[in-house]
Amino acid sequence: MKETTTKKSMPQRNPTRPRGGHGMMMQGEKAKDFSGSMAKLIAYLGAYKWAILFVWVLAIISTIFTILGPKFLGMATDELFSGIMAKLAGSGDVNFGRISQIIIFLIGLYIVSALFSYLQRYVMAGVSAKLTFRLRKDINEKIHALPFSYYDKTTHGEVLSRITNDVDTINQTLNQSMTEIITSVTTLLGIIVMMLTISWQLTLIALCILPLSLLVVMVIIKKSQKHFMNQQNFLGNVNGHVEEMISSHVVVKSFNGEEKSMKTFNTLNDNLYKSAWKANFLSGLMRPIITFIGNFAYVAICIFGGYMTIKGTMTVGGIQAFIQYVRTFTQPITQIANISNVLQLTAAATERVFEFLGETEEAADAPDALTVQRDSNLAPSPNSVKVEGTVKFNDVSFGYDPEKLVIHDFNATVKPGQKIAIVGPTGAGKTTIVKLLMRFYDVNKGSITIDGNSIQLFKRNELRSLFGMVLQDTWLFNGTIADNIRYGKLDATDEEVKKAAQTAQVDHFVHTLPEGYHMVLNEEADNISQGQKQLLTIARAILADPEILILDEATSSVDTRTEILIQKAMDNMMKGRTSFIIAHRLSTIRNADLILVMQDGDIVEQGTHDELIKHKGAYAALYNSQFELAV
Repeated sequence: MKETTTKKSMPQRNPTRPRGGHGMMMQGEKAKDFSGSMAKLIAYLGAYKWAILFVWVLAIISTIFTILGPKFLGMATDELFSGIMAKLAGSGDVNFGRISQIIIFLIGLYIVSALFSYLQRYVMAGVSAKLTFRLRKDINEKIHALPFSYYDKTTHGEVLSRITNDVDTINQTLNQSMTEIITSVTTLLGIIVMMLTISWQLTLIALCILPLSLLVVMVIIKKSQKHFMNQQNFLGNVNGHVEEMISSHVVVKSFNGEEKSMKTFNTLNDNLYKSAWKANFLSGLMRPIITFIGNFAYVAICIFGGYMTIKGTMTVGGIQAFIQYVRTFTQPITQIANISNVLQLTAAATERVFEFLGETEEAADAPDALTVQRDSNLAPSPNSVKVEGTVKFNDVSFGYDPEKLVIHDFNATVKPGQKIAIVGPTGAGKTTIVKLLMRFYDVNKGSITIDGNSIQLFKRNELRSLFGMVLQDTWLFNGTIADNIRYGKLDATDEEVKKAAQTAQVDHFVHTLPEGYHMVLNEEADNISQGQKQLLTIARAILADPEILILDEATSSVDTRTEILIQKAMDNMMKGRTSFIIAHRLSTIRNADLILVMQDGDIVEQGTHDELIKHKGAYAALYNSQFELAV
């Protein structure tokens, strides 16, 4: 698109948020469909199924090797104990060779386990990085595919939260919690199996803590879940307030709003503190409570194990290995409990991400949609049209809310090369007409045609490529001055950029800046004046060289002398082009071919400047109000 839109469709600043923050949640929001959300994430992971399967295998092998350690350590203990007893009885000696073999084998076991653990984390880090890259890429593409109406009801911060915080939550879960789940489950099952190989009686005693531990986990999760969700909500509120205050710090300071801002922040931060404290306190109770429960089993096992050792039904190494297993038995239970909290947050973040990806997009262009033919040397294709610039509005009605129309039965005919001015009081619907013309919104009733073809028959990108726009609100990005001008035509040469800058009266002030055209504008582009920003957007429009030009109060931010110079440049640019000018300074549109006077969504007058002045109607009243002489 040749458009050089200066209206911000997305903010250019980064949201300020605490390190490690998760997705912004609405009040009381949580995953409405936990299993459905996780199923969508698993389906999204399908492209990496073999890598994930490999991670699972590595994690299981690593865990098994770690679990085998106490068993072999028990064998070494038995060998040492038997040797000492034989030495005391005078019938033998300690077999240090056998003990050395066991210890060497044990060291090798732990080294191999650590190697597999490293490999599975390395592979999983790659999978999570690829998935988050793909999610952010899909969200970014979705941002451009959504209709403007979506952003009317959704804040920029909410959209940014999904592409940053929510995706970060998913990334952290995949990178850490997924392998922990595999490891914890494998450890739990492996320990049970190893304990059974030592003593099934003691294993039954150890298993008695499982139902009680699971009950504690379920109760704590149920109590803490709402606090975790509230924590996410208040974190989003704090982030939004901080982002808003930083982006508007000049206004805040100008109106002495620091104290009010601090009070609001302190209230939001206090709510975040309370919810975070409750959530972390409750979740932090799991480990000590489960450990406390496990200690009862530990004491019982020590008593019965000692009794069995005395009776000779269990070796010293066996009871030593079993006690080691019991001491680590509660760890995977606690890990699984902690992960369950993370999974709740992940499900909520996943639901928000896929909810966004599932939003209704702009209707797809028809396969036979019209394209614009620009090269007269090429033979026209069946679906290409050469645009001359005739624009017609036929009984157009529109409302951002279908129940509240802002444009009523709008009719107008614009001939090729005409300069059309649209004037009227604030809220009359002037800018809305431009948005409809470029299909940012579709009409509720009626039609808009270009050279007899409905704009809905064109491909959207082809339609918008016809227009060059300069809006009242400037939009510049973090880059050089040359790059910002070149946005109107990405393949433009440096010479073309400079020529457009000269036409727009930019060149003279650029040479006064450090580094000239290579000067980098900051994120807010506030290292140049508002008027200079407006001149750059005009240069961008000139460089785009569009068939139809739209100027929405394009000279509102420049001084009178510069306005006269720009007006001459724009007059030259508008020659031979259909041009729409939305203006409040009526002196700038006196030479317009047709002036449309709008009021409450309707055209109340139309004609040339002289005709409307003679008519002594709404236009004459507006014009005279700007040039009344003080008595």
